[in-house]
Amino acid sequence: MRILIGYDVCTLQPEGRKRLRQICQACKDYGQRVQKSLFEVQLEQRHWVELQSRLLKILVVNEDSVRFYFLDEDTMVEHHGQGKPYDLDGPLIV
Repeated sequence: MRILIGYDVCTLQPEGRKRLRQICQACKDYGQRVQKSLFEVQLEQRHWVELQSRLLKILVVNEDSVRFYFLDEDTMVEHHGQGKPYDLDGPLIV
């Protein structure tokens, strides 16, 4: 499954900055960063359950937000500007 993950974390306090780093790292562990707070991931169902659970444990619901966009196989991504687009079908090198 292909998923686009976007998040916004309140960083006014040190705890928020820590959550921001933790959410970013969780997303990096499973996918590719395409914007500062936006990741593209391609996962099997069991890995999706792991990632979603990990993110929701970090999130403080009255201060932060995370959005999941489920993309199908026919979804087209068009990229313009800086940065090289990622091939989610290609190998993921960590």
